[in-house]
Amino acid sequence: MRRLILGHTTEFTLLAVMIVLCIGLSFGTDRFLTISNAFDVLNVSAVNIIFAVGLLVVLISGGIDISFAVAASVAQYVTALALGALGGGDWAEGFIIAGAVGIGLGLINAALVYRLHIISIVATISTFNIFFGLLMFFTKGVSIYDLPEWLTTRVVFFEREMADGSWIELTLPVVVMILCCLATWFMISRTTIGRQLYAFGDNPEGARRFGINIGAMHYISFGWMGLMAGIAGLMQAHYAEEVVPNALYGRELDVLAATVLGGARLGGGKGSVIGCVLGVLMVSITQNGLNLMGVSPFAFKMIVGAIILVAITLSSARIDKLLPFLAKGNARRGSTHS
Repeated sequence: MRRLILGHTTEFTLLAVMIVLCIGLSFGTDRFLTISNAFDVLNVSAVNIIFAVGLLVVLISGGIDISFAVAASVAQYVTALALGALGGGDWAEGFIIAGAVGIGLGLINAALVYRLHIISIVATISTFNIFFGLLMFFTKGVSIYDLPEWLTTRVVFFEREMADGSWIELTLPVVVMILCCLATWFMISRTTIGRQLYAFGDNPEGARRFGINIGAMHYISFGWMGLMAGIAGLMQAHYAEEVVPNALYGRELDVLAATVLGGARLGGGKGSVIGCVLGVLMVSITQNGLNLMGVSPFAFKMIVGAIILVAITLSSARIDKLLPFLAKGNARRGSTHS
């Protein structure tokens, strides 16, 4: 147990902070600590979690992407237009088109970073503005409301009415989010590509000398981010039942902060899917609790920013300093073996 906690310091610390936060918010409003509200938070967080697991792969490889939210907006708009041209299409075609567009935009970022040797944050800030500018120029900011019926019809896998009359629902975006998390976890934890991404992010020069294909690492990480952006864009269109060009604009910094909060290192070589999910949920829980307490939306950014700062500070501390008995236990085991 001690070894498990020491190996996942950030995740356990963040989980402890979330528990304390939930207990505190429950005193502020009796509507917060309910099963129905927990499902609401999960459904609302699904799109950001899909974004976050894609961004996690880029961060692990030592890069950073600021353009993914705009890429998702482009992907959902192009998908909506393509589906209209195809006479409506279906879910399979929707995922294929959105994923392909997202991957294409991600590969553009990878090419700028790898081929032109532009720092990833500079490259993606540039493409952020280029993608968004092109989207608004060609669409003139006009939203699409006439979407295929299958895309706007709510897909509920599980629902149940609670004793207080509220409903809990497990919707399509949550199921897709879970699948994206599992796919990302498998890739970074159970494949050679994943191990190479960690090695490249931790020590690029060492990875190059070891024979790791540096170009492939860039294209895989940014391509995966693009795929997740395309899927997230489609799920956002399904959730909102409309396609608005600037609907996802501005989410990039929130998702980046939540992913770093979950333990991903901006320098690369570190990060986990569970930490990433906890980071997004931490922010969502905070916003949800403040909203239920009637706190002004203008105060959300300030309060959430403070909580992120505190949580990152706590996550940076070693667990054996926060829980001295763990360190003592390790010392006892060491003396026994010697």
